[in-house]
Order: sequence, then structure tokens, then C-alpha cells
Amino acid sequence: MNCLMTAWQQHVAELRGWLRHRLGNPADAEDVLQDLFVRALRQKERFCTVGNARAWLFEVARNVVVDRLRGRRETIELPADLAGPEDEAAAVEGLVACLPRVLSELSAADREAIVLCDLQGVPQQEFARRTGLSLPGAKSRVQRARKRLRARLSEACQVRLDAAGRVADFVPRPPLA
Repeated sequence: MNCLMTAWQQHVAELRGWLRHRLGNPADAEDVLQDLFVRALRQKERFCTVGNARAWLFEVARNVVVDRLRGRRETIELPADLAGPEDEAAAVEGLVACLPRVLSELSAADREAIVLCDLQGVPQQEFARRTGLSLPGAKSRVQRARKRLRARLSEACQVRLDAAGRVADFVPRPPLA
């Protein structure tokens, strides 16, 4: 433990200055110093085997500062009328009702690509094998089919996307009879 006390005495003033600069509050810096000393004490004899005690102390101090700053993240109160997961689920269910009709309006090749790859989860490599296409050809077909589906949904169901690409609004169409 003598090596810890020696290292501590050599570096505590520098650590204190660094922590005050980082945290902007002398009381917080002292709290972190105390926490750092306790962590060093818990190392017991292992601390004496550390090659560079100063580097170890600063690394642990940096980690403690990061942990403290994470805990201080500012939070804002969200409005009560903000759409929640239930609202999103209802919107998705309504859009799902529009999907069969729009799918039926796509070409057979586009419908096959969407149904197999996106709805049934068939990997594009397997889709390529089933349809006799090269992998790049299959990927192109799927991408073109998705583009046409998106355009058709936008037109037929008046789907509007937000900035993140999520469905913001749409007008449901009656299902096929």
C-alpha cells in the first residue's frame, strides 16, 4: 500500500486541477478524487504492479467523470398528447390493411419480390436462386419493386413519410372484395 500512497501524493494535485477543469465545480472534483482513491485502495497489492500509476489514475478519473456526466443528462418533459407506441401500432395496422390492395396492383414480378423477400423473409440470395437471377440482378429487382411499392402506397393510400422515413400519415383504402 506504500506504493499507492506515494503515487497518490505525487499526482493528487495534478488530478485535482484536471478534475476541476473538467467538472467546473471544486466540490464535484473532490467527490471524484475521493471515489478515485477508494477505487485505487480496492486494487490493494495489484496497484503496485501497475506500470504507470499516473496513467492508471487519470484513466480511472476519466471514467468516473464520464459516468457522472452520463448521470446528469438533461431531460425534458414530453407533451402528454405525444403519439405513443399504441398510436403507432394502430397506424401500422391501418397501413397493413392498405397493403394487399396495393400489392395486387403491382406487376407479378414486383409482387413476388416483395412477398418473398420482405414479407416472408427469404434472403435475396435464395430469391435469386428461385427466380434464376444473378444475385446483383435479384437485389436490383427487389430494390426496384420496393421503390414502385413505395410510390404506389404514396399515390393510392396517400402515405406521407416524416424526416426519418417513418410513416407519418396516410388515408386507408377499402380492402379488396
